[in-house]
Amino acid sequence: MSQVALRLPDSLHQYAKLLAARDDASLNQFIVTAVAEKISALNTEAFFQERAERSDPQKALAVLAKVKKTMPLAGDERQ
Repeated sequence: MSQVALRLPDSLHQYAKLLAARDDASLNQFIVTAVAEKISALNTEAFFQERAERSDPQKALAVLAKVKKTMPLAGDERQ
């Protein structure tokens, strides 16, 4: 496991400690989770960007054209 020296502004440090305590976690656990969530979000964005680059809009439109035209269910209407 690695150790990292982290410099946080006092206001962020205090708020992170408060949120960690509310979550019944240590500050270290809170920061590790926050970093993991950020990495996950960036990887997800990259995944969908890669998929979008390989997509074929004409094929997608052809598939959508095959969808049966029906009225939306109650509550699903466009506003």
